[in-house]
Amino acid sequence: MANDINNLADIVRSHSAEHGTRTALIQGTKKQSWSQLYHRACQMSQALRTAGVGVQDRVAFLDKNSIEHFEVLYGCALLNAVSVDVNWRLVGPEVLYIVNDAAAKVLIVGPDFVPILDAIADELVSVKTIVVIGGHSKYQSYDSFISSGRDEDPGVEASHEDVAFQLYSSGTTGRPKGVMLTNNNFFALMPTAKDLWKLTPQTVSMVAMPLFHIGGGGWATAGQFVGACSVIVRDVNPVELVKLIGEERITHGFVVPALLQFMLMVPDVDKADFSSLKLILYGASPISDEVLASS
Repeated sequence: MANDINNLADIVRSHSAEHGTRTALIQGTKKQSWSQLYHRACQMSQALRTAGVGVQDRVAFLDKNSIEHFEVLYGCALLNAVSVDVNWRLVGPEVLYIVNDAAAKVLIVGPDFVPILDAIADELVSVKTIVVIGGHSKYQSYDSFISSGRDEDPGVEASHEDVAFQLYSSGTTGRPKGVMLTNNNFFALMPTAKDLWKLTPQTVSMVAMPLFHIGGGGWATAGQFVGACSVIVRDVNPVELVKLIGEERITHGFVVPALLQFMLMVPDVDKADFSSLKLILYGASPISDEVLASS
């Protein structure tokens, strides 16, 4: 139950045990139940352990929103390690700085960002293992890496003061800074978020904002805290989002005001099926009175 969840690992352990057959993740035509996500996270945790990742060590992840993101997130959590999502909008030297600053032992890279990996690989200081989603001529593929791990929960428990998330600031006035959120920081807010946003195990949550940002990652975690289904959006397209709400029977979503404005401009948006929708949360920037009223 959500009241017994005090860290990231508790989320996947608890929901797998209590309602493992329910859908946890949807991305396009791919679906994962809570049980399937848990077993994949167990394999990831064991593969990471073999790669030398231990308690509170960092694993860097460079890719857009994906099912793999959550396999890595929860795989790290089962080890009480920390997944560090790198802003995929950054250029090579900026990515290099963050991965080195985080002292990541493993770097996992999505197919869209292989050119960045190739440009910075020789300058990575702490990374001992590089994994590429979709494969690479030089580095181990994601499928091979996760398949190498035993399907066994390492059973590591996290304390309230252990770091759960490490997010990087934009670096507007200097270098990006690693913002570390402990389990206490984050999970003390979850019961309030659940009640305020009326999240339940029946919620179908649209995860469209980048997961390297607290708006994306925090929103996704709030839904998963209660056992909701997360519908993952890799590339944001206002037309497709309007369709997605009806097709997947989205009940809850988080967007930035600019995206909400573009969704309102989609042709025939007034004829779209929003009958399942219960709540749209906006944030990260101000919203105009016109967009708020039209929404």
